[in-house]
Amino acid sequence: MFRPTRLSSIRARELVVVVPHASGGRRRGVASSAHVTPQLPEQSHGNLPASQSPITPKMHFFNSVMEAGKQIPTYRVIDGAGRPLEGAEVPEMDKEVARKIYQHMAQLPIVDETIYNLQRQGRIAFYLTSFGEEATVIGSAAALAPDDEVLAQYREGGVLLYRGFGVDGLINQCYGTHLDTCTKAKQMPAHYGSKDLHYHTISSPLATQIPQAAGVGYALKRDPARRGKNCAVVYFGEGAASEGDFHAGMLLASTIPSPTLFLARNNGFAISTPSSEQYYGDGIAARGAGYGVHTIRVDGNDVLAVYAAVKEARRRCIEEGRAVLVETMTYRVGHHSTSDDSFAYRPRKEVEDRKRLDNPIVRFRLFLEARGWWSKEEDEALAKKTRQEVHEAYKNAEKRQRPPVSEMFTDVYGGEEPWNIKGQREELQRLVKKYGKSWEPWKAELQKFKGEGKEWTE
Repeated sequence: MFRPTRLSSIRARELVVVVPHASGGRRRGVASSAHVTPQLPEQSHGNLPASQSPITPKMHFFNSVMEAGKQIPTYRVIDGAGRPLEGAEVPEMDKEVARKIYQHMAQLPIVDETIYNLQRQGRIAFYLTSFGEEATVIGSAAALAPDDEVLAQYREGGVLLYRGFGVDGLINQCYGTHLDTCTKAKQMPAHYGSKDLHYHTISSPLATQIPQAAGVGYALKRDPARRGKNCAVVYFGEGAASEGDFHAGMLLASTIPSPTLFLARNNGFAISTPSSEQYYGDGIAARGAGYGVHTIRVDGNDVLAVYAAVKEARRRCIEEGRAVLVETMTYRVGHHSTSDDSFAYRPRKEVEDRKRLDNPIVRFRLFLEARGWWSKEEDEALAKKTRQEVHEAYKNAEKRQRPPVSEMFTDVYGGEEPWNIKGQREELQRLVKKYGKSWEPWKAELQKFKGEGKEWTE
């Protein structure tokens, strides 16, 4: 295993945690002289009552969380060639964990590419990929406890894979087969969930999971069996951070407080809106100080940096029982979804250059190869095995039926069944009984369901 090692030191590359000390954010496209931070008065005039805020006779506006208007630094461990930076501390990680992380990073784009192509062929309705964000997804998954509660956005299927969900489970959900343990075919593709793996079901509306995560963290804090042991972890993009739900979640988790780890994936685009048009300050990390929480910005394409930062953020989150914010700086190589053509709003060359110059998988592979922990032959074998596994999974899924028709109305609400669900079920049951055996379109459709509707036609 490799343990923390410090190379010849330069202070600029050490991990920097932004401890809140000021409000505001960095303006974009303004001369550095326009950036100012709060100034302490030269003479003591006391503090505001019940406050540590010093009184000053000078009027002074500020707009930056860093001194002299500098941008928040980005924590990195290895460069694009997989070499540790001068002064970087490589996180402690044994060979098996490192190999597991890389294997899942390498598998994820193969899984994504295959399912994406299935949608293009009309076999499923929708899909979203994680192209370019593999280090952020897998690196963070590896740093969490397996029973931490995850509330994801929609590019974090790799977290489920890392926790052992399996490719077969992802594809059964995308196809909506009767083996879909996520949602029993009630959700659109790529909206995964697993109670056993502590992965809350994805919701399509943007940012709704953020305040929910703050509530989940509070529930963990109130549970004697899990207090001080687990945290809630919420993933979201920088676009979702423009929603009011982001601020509601941050406010709750910082003031109540609750052990909630906020993981912002700043991949450069909110669908077609570039990050330069989404905020005027210094990204998402600048907002952490305003809520009084520990914050760090990390190179989201450096899996070792992501792993180290999230692991430390989790420790602080649980020990203090309060929110921690991690902003991962990455790049969305793929289109937003199968409903998007990103080349309509960004040059193809830009994407190809980022794939070539800042590939998170290549970066970590070179790091492992330098230590003799991975080889080209193993890489080829892994790719072949993964393609075979995905191919078999979707071929089997295409042969499987949907869940029974009667299950369409189950597991929607807890407790007593609402009158509207009961009425809808009774109406469909009446129609299936009337047309299910006599009208060919209905007969053909019912054959797609497990049991072919016989629980209602006979």
